[in-house]
Amino acid sequence: MIWRELNRNRALYSLALPGLLVLIAFFYLPMFGHLIAFKNYNYFDGLWGSKWSGWANFKFFFGSSDWLRVTTNTLFLNALFIVFGLIVSVSLAIFLNEIRLVVFKRVAQSMAFLPFFVSWMVVSMMLFSLLNTSDGLINRTLKDIGMDPISWYNKPHYWPAILTIISVWKTAGYQAVIYLAAITGISPEYYESAQIDGATKWQRIYHITLPLLRPTIIVLTLLAIGRIFYGDFGMIFGLVGDNGVLYSTTDVIDTYAYRALRQLGNFGMSSAIGLYQSVLGLVTIVVFNAIIRKVDKESSIF
Repeated sequence: MIWRELNRNRALYSLALPGLLVLIAFFYLPMFGHLIAFKNYNYFDGLWGSKWSGWANFKFFFGSSDWLRVTTNTLFLNALFIVFGLIVSVSLAIFLNEIRLVVFKRVAQSMAFLPFFVSWMVVSMMLFSLLNTSDGLINRTLKDIGMDPISWYNKPHYWPAILTIISVWKTAGYQAVIYLAAITGISPEYYESAQIDGATKWQRIYHITLPLLRPTIIVLTLLAIGRIFYGDFGMIFGLVGDNGVLYSTTDVIDTYAYRALRQLGNFGMSSAIGLYQSVLGLVTIVVFNAIIRKVDKESSIF
């Protein structure tokens, strides 16, 4: 049956072959690297020659209280990024769609999209110029209005909010483009009919735009939830670095694994942490997809 299908549509499958080869070479074959999590890996013996260590690498990670802290931080920060990113990006897409002046719309869309291309190193310097205790813009403003300056890089409780603001600022424009493309695909007849019936602009947005955007919102949210156990290493390490004072609220699984590899040189433990992330990410997306299937089967991924 399978060979008959392949023979019948061999032209179509041949078009998909390069993509399948890339998928296998760069996404499936590297999965053998997870074996390092169960081995006492060293350079000379390689992946297959290194001795098995069983669950020792996992015991090393779960044996300390750090695993709970970094897991909680990863979940909490990603939840903030997903929720506020969704709200801002959808709102931005709707506002851009309502702009009628074409030139201004293109300029506004480009300006909103621009931060996505700024590297995290540049963002870290911009943030430092704002939060620097001695001459940062925010602290200078606080001094001008008679308030004491804040040592931002020594106050960990501020950083979930700071990281959320930075993440939304950098990614909302990119996500808004996706939602804007979905909005432009909505038939204008819906809006014309609602306008004839006397619906205001806000009513048209609430009763037409948002409901028809729901499948796109659900799919993108599910994809984001699938990576909820993966911290944005580039952002966290770029903005926080090795500032141990901020670890209590900013240290995520990815930065913890990087420090373990850099300081201890333990490939096995770092791989065990990566496998822990992958398994929990898979479980999370399967569970949430099952919930979506119960609520709206057509909006689920699988």
